[in-house]
Amino acid sequence: MSGSMSETSIQIQSYENATVLRLRSDDGTNRLTYACIVSLRDTLCRLRHVSAGLIITGNPKFFSAGAELKEIAALTGPAAYEFARTGQQLIETIAAFPVPVYAAVSGYCMGGGLDLALACRRRIAAPHAVFGHRGAALGLITGWGGTQRLPRLVGKPQALAMFVTAEKVNAANAMRLGLIDAIAEDPVEEASRQLRA
Repeated sequence: MSGSMSETSIQIQSYENATVLRLRSDDGTNRLTYACIVSLRDTLCRLRHVSAGLIITGNPKFFSAGAELKEIAALTGPAAYEFARTGQQLIETIAAFPVPVYAAVSGYCMGGGLDLALACRRRIAAPHAVFGHRGAALGLITGWGGTQRLPRLVGKPQALAMFVTAEKVNAANAMRLGLIDAIAEDPVEEASRQLRA
């Protein structure tokens, strides 16, 4: 599959007692391209031996804007199946990881980025974080497990509102709904603190 104009890469950092996987892209949106999904999945497989927890994060404005829509628009049957299957493999790798995986969310956490965060054991958000699944507004629906995980956390009516109407939820409402576990000015620091506890 072809890459996007701004490919997302993964930077591995040590942070106190945790390993931080930071999504990085030139345009700052941290879109989950096919190459990024494969890289993140393979990175997680290489890190299965770590004894401390993992923290997945982005930058102050974007955790992740989700899948790369230009890539998706160009997919045909077999390639679309492969994209969905690879995304599911990534999500299952996170959900079944042998140590806790936390999402430290600042800024926008959208679409496939939300699916990724939902697969983590806990989600810590900055006060300005925004969550949403805007695929329905584009004629898309997630194939990475979000339709199962989101209703378990926030209930079916709220999950439907987020999926069908593409409703966005700010951090305060996300906390009230049970979508996130904590709000902190520095989500990475808070995730690290919780992993130490």
